[in-house]
Amino acid sequence: MSNLPPFPDNPEYQAPNPQPQQGTYPPYPNQMEGDATGGLIPYKNPPALIAYYLGVFSIIIPFLGIASVVLGFFGLSKHKSNPLVRGKGHAITGIVLGLLTAIGWLVLIIKIRNAF
Repeated sequence: MSNLPPFPDNPEYQAPNPQPQQGTYPPYPNQMEGDATGGLIPYKNPPALIAYYLGVFSIIIPFLGIASVVLGFFGLSKHKSNPLVRGKGHAITGIVLGLLTAIGWLVLIIKIRNAF
């Protein structure tokens, strides 16, 4: 060893390897660990997932868009209360699709009503 101070620029420097203290928890594990879907399906946030599917199917069935918007907001609040619960994208998609299809169906119903 040389008499140089232990700085990271020194090639002989070795960073200390702190061991976790007994009784402390390890850092959060990788959230993708053990998840066969790779974290793509937010199974821990059912309102977000249901909002997504309702938003997609509201294109075909008229009033599912309203339920999609409501459940989308529930899914967002669940994600905000616990960021480890995924599903923010599904919830936002459900809200947007639900709003678009609800407005679209409303416009279509008004046009059909005014035609007669």
